[in-house]
Amino acid sequence: MKLKLDNVIAPLFVLIWSTGFIIARLAMPYVEPATFLFWRFTGVIMAMIAFSLVWKINWPTRSQIKHIAIAGLMLQFGYLIGVWWAVRLGMTAGLVAIIVGLQPLLTAWFAAWVSEKVTPRQWLGLGFGFMGVALVVAEKLGFAHIPFASYVLAFGALLSITFGTLYQKKFCPVFDLRAGSSIQFGVSAVVCFACMYFFESGVMIWNVPVITALLWAIFPLSIGSISLLFMMIRKGAATKVTSLLYLTPPTTAVMAWIFFNEPFTLMMGIGLGLTMTGVVLVNARQSNALATIPE
Repeated sequence: MKLKLDNVIAPLFVLIWSTGFIIARLAMPYVEPATFLFWRFTGVIMAMIAFSLVWKINWPTRSQIKHIAIAGLMLQFGYLIGVWWAVRLGMTAGLVAIIVGLQPLLTAWFAAWVSEKVTPRQWLGLGFGFMGVALVVAEKLGFAHIPFASYVLAFGALLSITFGTLYQKKFCPVFDLRAGSSIQFGVSAVVCFACMYFFESGVMIWNVPVITALLWAIFPLSIGSISLLFMMIRKGAATKVTSLLYLTPPTTAVMAWIFFNEPFTLMMGIGLGLTMTGVVLVNARQSNALATIPE
């Protein structure tokens, strides 16, 4: 039974994390991004406070808190606000998942570039990755018009999570995931509240899709994914997550096809294959590459 549970944890984590793009597609017609994310982050913080009464959380030092908070603004706020606004403006869940799915590729490539160790294999992987995204984008243009601003926001989210990962790897690579997540959600909630107050109406239509998306975002997606990741790290299977993350874009694309009838063609499948091949090539034998998982 234990063996079966261990084999299920990592795929279950990736499956749950892939739904993040689906709930964005589900809720965006009824609420603005910063407003939804504010309520989501607030709900997660409240749940964390309750769970802290049971969990023994090791809180970081004051200097670590500062670095964790800065990384969180990029990994949580910058990344998610970009993804959600891209979806709200018309980008499909499958396409935004493919674009931000380049994150492991860019993270490893930028880290290698700084170290002046960009190998031919990594250049090849980078080419495969962007070629795959370009192929999917070109195919998507044949189905629907997606505003240029959506692409800017999606690639902005990609850069935010990439540099957030690099920052966290450099300045605060090791900390209690539960404490760190509480800090990152907390600062992100404050910034989301400011964005909601100054730039959005703050209106949230409390219908079934929004409530479902909010509850799913708070519990399975945020609390659940943190718990599963913590379990995998304790079992020494964190590297397994990195490899399984390559399955996130195709998993999301299939989900979007099932739930929202988003087109999924042979050309898109080829593009996905190229992108995942590029990610694998860049990250091959990169034992020190950190895959940071925003919930």
